[in-house]
Amino acid sequence: MILALRTDGPTTRAWIYPRTSSPKANPIAELGWESGRELSDQLLSKLTGFLREHSVRLESLSGIIIYSGPGSFTSLRIGHTVANALADSLQIPVVGASGDSWIQTAITKLSNTPPGQPALPHYGSEAHITRPKT
Repeated sequence: MILALRTDGPTTRAWIYPRTSSPKANPIAELGWESGRELSDQLLSKLTGFLREHSVRLESLSGIIIYSGPGSFTSLRIGHTVANALADSLQIPVVGASGDSWIQTAITKLSNTPPGQPALPHYGSEAHITRPKT
């Protein structure tokens, strides 16, 4: 199975796809919720519950795909951190992609990506980070 994840804004979405290299595959299941500013608290438990609800064990995942951006700096960073950590711990590939057909692009790239290469976010602009107080 392939876990797809999109965390670029206040609504977080996840899909489960069959283990396939066909970019025309349809999802087996879909999850969406308003994560707002609670993404870091919710993401991993929502994903594991979603997989469990559809009888998919983490160990049965063959790859993870993630929307790379552009989008919210913090949301993309949290999503990529979780996707990369899961892929690394499961020793499976993780692939990021952007654009309207990001899922199809990532599924195609997944079969040629070895485990151990992290997916990197594309923020679309420089991060707006507050300078530390001196």
